[in-house]
Amino acid sequence: MRPLSRLLLASLTTLALIAGACANQQKTDGSSSGGTGGPSATSTIEDVPNEPVPGEAGGAAAAAGPTFKPYEATEGFSIGMPTEPQVERKQVPLGANTVNTAAFSSRTEDGTIYSISTADYPERLVASRPPEALLNEGKDGLVKQVQGTIKEETDVTLDGYPGKAYTVSSPVVGEIKARNFLVGPRLYTLLVIYNPNHPNTTADTFLTSLKLVNPPPAVTTATPPDAGTAGDAGTLEGMDAGTATDAGTAAPRRRKAK
Repeated sequence: MRPLSRLLLASLTTLALIAGACANQQKTDGSSSGGTGGPSATSTIEDVPNEPVPGEAGGAAAAAGPTFKPYEATEGFSIGMPTEPQVERKQVPLGANTVNTAAFSSRTEDGTIYSISTADYPERLVASRPPEALLNEGKDGLVKQVQGTIKEETDVTLDGYPGKAYTVSSPVVGEIKARNFLVGPRLYTLLVIYNPNHPNTTADTFLTSLKLVNPPPAVTTATPPDAGTAGDAGTLEGMDAGTATDAGTAAPRRRKAK
């Protein structure tokens, strides 16, 4: 069995949310164009009509943005949502293990998407990787999926748990503001996807509204193997497939000649 992709490991629900966002944008484009050629290949997030400016009819409401209301999830967190979110829960196979995922997304009238997802990984698997590596893998998986580039990024924390905050510019879906947090064996991914021609002033309100309910303790990362031994390459494959890692496999002993 080939080693599992580390991008896949840390970004299962991230990629699902991005794919869903792209599909929704294309569907909207196809239904509004009135043509017979099907959905446009370009992202409709670029085609959002100009918003009213303050002083014009509807301008004040547009400038104020949506109102966020607390949404409590059975997964053990609450977050501010502009509308009642669509919820999708799945069990995703990952080698010999199963990852429980949940995705919550809301879309406002201007086409902006607010979403949060969770992925609960096996604790042993999370312990085999440094938190920084898992957070970076989630970020890199998102960037690769949307063919984007990182504009800015910084380390953040949530109640002492490690996280990453970053902005991605994508020709596929537009501008993305995101945050990843590793809370015990769970990876949280928060996304705001919007038209880059109309800067979003409410993204930070959403991204900073996440509150944890009775979170688990942080997972202790396993002690790395001695320098020069194989550990990283075989850890994920061995743990998922149920086989020994390279570092733990002993070479056969030779018998002494009589």
